[in-house]
This record gives sequence, C-alpha cells and structure tokens, in this order.
Amino acid sequence: MNVCAFSLVLAFVGGVSGQYYDYDVPLFMYGQLSPNCAPECNCPHSYPTAMYCDNLKLKSVPMVPPGIKYLYLRNNQIDHIDEKAFENVTDLQWLILDHNLLENSKIKGKVFSKLKQLKKLHINYNNLTESVSPLPKSLQDLQLANNKISKLSSFDGLVNLTFIYLQHNQLKEDAVSASLKGLKSLEYLDLSFNQMSKLPKDLPTSLLTLYLDNNKINNIPDEYFKHFTGLQYLRLSHNELADSGVPGNSFNISSLLELDLSYNKLKSIPTVNENLENYYLEVNQLEKFDVKSFCKILGPLSYSKIKHLRLDGNPLTQSSLPPDMYECLRVANEITVN
Repeated sequence: MNVCAFSLVLAFVGGVSGQYYDYDVPLFMYGQLSPNCAPECNCPHSYPTAMYCDNLKLKSVPMVPPGIKYLYLRNNQIDHIDEKAFENVTDLQWLILDHNLLENSKIKGKVFSKLKQLKKLHINYNNLTESVSPLPKSLQDLQLANNKISKLSSFDGLVNLTFIYLQHNQLKEDAVSASLKGLKSLEYLDLSFNQMSKLPKDLPTSLLTLYLDNNKINNIPDEYFKHFTGLQYLRLSHNELADSGVPGNSFNISSLLELDLSYNKLKSIPTVNENLENYYLEVNQLEKFDVKSFCKILGPLSYSKIKHLRLDGNPLTQSSLPPDMYECLRVANEITVN
C-alpha cells in the first residue's frame, strides 16, 4: 500500500466516517492480533478475551495465554494451583473455579494477590476449609459458597469488595465477627446455611442485603440492626427465633424493603417500619394480628406500604383478622392466610 492510500485508510477510520478507535478494545478485535488459546479450551472469536475450559476433566490449570481477561474452569477435577499458574495473565479480571477439588493447602503462594486487576473470584463447590488469601485490592465479587469453610482469613485492605457469598459452609458466629469489619464497600453478604447460633458482631454498616437464613439463631441483640442505615433485604427464615429473643423495635428500619422471618417460633408479629413492602411470616406460631405491628397510627397519609404479606402456616385464620387491617394495609396486592 502506498503512502497516499495508507493515509486515506487512516482518515476513514479516524475521522471521515465519524467513528473513533476504541483503545480499550484489544487489537485482535480489529483482526490484527489473535490470542493463543490452550488447545483443550475454547476462545471464541466473538469474545476473544475469554477462555472457556469447562467440563474437561482437567486436573490442573492449563496454560493461559496473554490477552485473556475472563477465565472459566468450571466442573473439572482441579485440586491445586501453582504459584505461577497465572503469570502470563496478570490483567485477568474474572477467574471462575466452581465445582473443582481445591483445598487451601494446595493453593500456593500469593497466586491471587498478584492479579492486580481481578474483580471476580468464584470458588464455589470445592473443598476449602478457610477463605482464600491474600487477595488483590481490586476484588469486587468473592464467591466461596458450598465449601467446608469454618475460618475466615483477613479481608484487610479490600476496599472494593462489594459482594461476598459464604452460604452452605460451616461458619460459627465467632469466626465471622470482626473479620469483615473493615469492608466499607460491602453491600451484599450471604451467610445462610451455616452454624451460627447468634448474630455475628461488627458486620459492615454499608450492607444493603444480608442473608442469615437456615442457621440456629435464637436471639437478636437490642438495636442490632440500628446501625445498618441502608439495609434493604434481610432474611432470617429457618432459625429459632421466638418472641423472647426479638426486642420490640428490632426490625423498625426505615430503609428495609423485604423481611423474611418465616419458619421460626414467633407467636406475635414483630413491629416493622411503614416503608416495608414484602413481609414473610409463614410457618410460625402466630396467634393474633396486631395492626400496630404495621401502622402506629391510621389516617389518610399514614398507612403501611406492604405489598405482599404471608401469614399461612400459622393458627391465624381469615375470620380472625381485624377489620382495620385493610385500612392499614391499603396498598397490599397479596395477603396469604390459611
């Protein structure tokens, strides 16, 4: 190509057509480069920065070529990770290792903390007994569900960590208390299906979603949820909560939109804020419906915003509900009673 023709091409790409060159997109998106791919894996042309190595019965991490940012290694038999496994891809952003055979002792050195751009790390359904560490400050999403974790390593310095999935493990409240305290960006925490008999202390007050269902919690400390000023979704179903373990204003949280207290031992309905929209109380021992649990006062501008209320599986019946309930719950779409 002569100089004039080359200049014409640059003009077309850079300005004549009104388009611009996206420098965030690797050159191979424009057909000039193509990353190598591990022979046993798949690197689709339509998604060239991703390498899929799922369902291949792999026992170790394959060679990962430069240029890969999204690595999927699900449903294999990987039982170890060498310290140099990702030395060619220090700009890796997603690392998905679900459904393997990984143990803490076989994850060598600082293999994860070297990945300075890592945002997602998923190691669900493995054989971990402790949360993995150290981790890079860039991490936003950590998933360690369905392991055998009974101990949490330090999360210090993980200023960007927003989501933590720890459901279906063997955590007790002492293992959780204070270990997450410094995570000022944490919004989502799932601790369901663990072995906690009490609520863990010092959870980050930035939480928007907190799942604690399917534990053995029987008591809520006075004003425990007061400090979670933005909490929107709270699950405490399938625990051992009775009236004696629930202080009067435990759930009177103005930000709360959804509260699940189903499958407990409650005989009266805990008081909630008028802003609550979804309230699940099925399969308790509720004997009466107190309108004041939902509305402190009744009037044209004072009513509950409840949309869905489940009361089935309790001694309550439709005929036992007070008439002024409907004035309080005037915007409800569904009220389920036996």
